[in-house]
Parts: sequence; structure tokens; C-alpha cells
Amino acid sequence: MIAEQDGNLDTPGAGPADIASVLAVLANPVRLRILEALAGRREYVSELARRLDIGRPLLHMHLRRLEAVRLVHSAMEISPQGKAMRFYEVAPFDIHLTPATLAGAGSAVAREPEPSVAAEPTAEAGDA
Repeated sequence: MIAEQDGNLDTPGAGPADIASVLAVLANPVRLRILEALAGRREYVSELARRLDIGRPLLHMHLRRLEAVRLVHSAMEISPQGKAMRFYEVAPFDIHLTPATLAGAGSAVAREPEPSVAAEPTAEAGDA
């Protein structure tokens, strides 16, 4: 994971494996679309899936990977109708890439697997 300083993700304090993990997660175009869709707003899973036109199980997998490297965070809330809804939003982060911060990240990618998530993500209760 990326080290947090003052509530922001800050790569200067992070190790090569942390930086490699974030870059690996950001390398996926679907995850970039998710971050773009969440920029400046929070969204519940079902609405986000509709906006991005992707299935909820696939969206859950990508959101878990983004959450594993602390680029997004989530909270379960109860709607006025009593329905449980998981909301996601972009976490504040600041990524600084320099030759020094990237030193060792390439070899860390070869050693570190992508953040683990369940093989088949399940839909959250009430996210329909």
C-alpha cells in the first residue's frame, strides 16, 4: 500500500512494491474509467455499474483492487427505504513519480502479485 501522510497518498514515503502495486492497478483502462466516473462525487455500486455499462460482479472486482491500494474507499449506508447501499468515492491521493521513486518498482512488479480479491466477487446485499 501507499503510505499515507496528512490523509493523502504520498509516493515519496512509499516503497517500490507499493508504487508498483498502484501503477499495476492504474494500468487497467476500466479502473481509470471508474476513477473518472467517481471524480468529485460518490456513487453507489448499482448506479455506477449502469453509468459505466458494466456488470456489478466485474465492477466489484475492479473496485476492490482500487480499494486495496487506497485509491477509493467505500461506506455502507442505509437508504430511507431501509435498503443497504455501498457507496464509493475517490480517496484523496497525490502520486509523485520520479526516477528515484520508480527505482526498484520494475523488479517489485515481477515479485508482487496484483492485490488479491475474491475469485468471483459477489454482489452486495441491496445493490440491485
